[in-house]
Amino acid sequence: MLKGNVPILATAFTEQGELDLASVERLVHFLLQQGVDGLALFGNASEGYALTQDEKQALFYCVKKQVGDLPLVAAAGGASSAVAIDEINRVQRWGADIAMVNPPAVVKPGPEELYRFWRDISQACSIDIMIQDAPLMTGVTMPVTTLVRICEDFPTIKYIKVEQPPTTLKISALKQALGDRVGLFGGLNAGFLFEELCRGITGTMPACEFPDVINTILHCWHQDRKAAQSHFYRYLPFLRYGVQPGIGVAIHKTVLHRAGIFSSDYVREPAKSLDEITRLELKELTDALPLAVLERQA
Repeated sequence: MLKGNVPILATAFTEQGELDLASVERLVHFLLQQGVDGLALFGNASEGYALTQDEKQALFYCVKKQVGDLPLVAAAGGASSAVAIDEINRVQRWGADIAMVNPPAVVKPGPEELYRFWRDISQACSIDIMIQDAPLMTGVTMPVTTLVRICEDFPTIKYIKVEQPPTTLKISALKQALGDRVGLFGGLNAGFLFEELCRGITGTMPACEFPDVINTILHCWHQDRKAAQSHFYRYLPFLRYGVQPGIGVAIHKTVLHRAGIFSSDYVREPAKSLDEITRLELKELTDALPLAVLERQA
């Protein structure tokens, strides 16, 4: 099963807002050097909501040709099961190993509608499915009892990315009900990674500019949990800074641009660019907390 550090790949654009695949290739090369356990595309930190289907395909193929057998997770879904099935089958044809699926969010579903949504997907799709439980983004709350019922009834549901605060409580409840039947992943830029590890997650899906930080925490977790806690607490201000609504994507891209990996830190609206004070705050923060992505330029 998928586990470990599976960062969400940022999408690079030129200053004119066009897809910049050369920068994406540099980013993937860096992440492979760092030894990640998988990569995820088209998520919120990827600006997947702002990409056309042609851009998604070009981006996916660009990444796929570099990573070999490294697992690829692709966000796919829609406002109905019919749309979601079409999206999921498309990313499977491209070569995705796992489809990360949000619940429909235009018309807010209740528990029975949620059950039927994933029933339809499981009957029509053969790819492994990760449910993204992110009510801060979708406005849809999925009860633990509903998630457990879905996972028990539909074997293609292999993972849940738990992003409903407080994530720790929901992870504990899901772990108690499902055991190791489903892989539980953390998100929200790893802001509760240590606590989530204590509760039983098998991996995390943060942004992509700090794989060394996540790798160190995960490695220490298996060797020395006090060291893992210490490293997590040291970098927590940086993790917290990168999860700010509206500017989180720009924060990730600004670090990658400063590192020379991205040729531009351009973000597509409605995401916001950083003002100069925020840029200065971010520089001071990363000057105080070493990152491999910036040290490569030293």
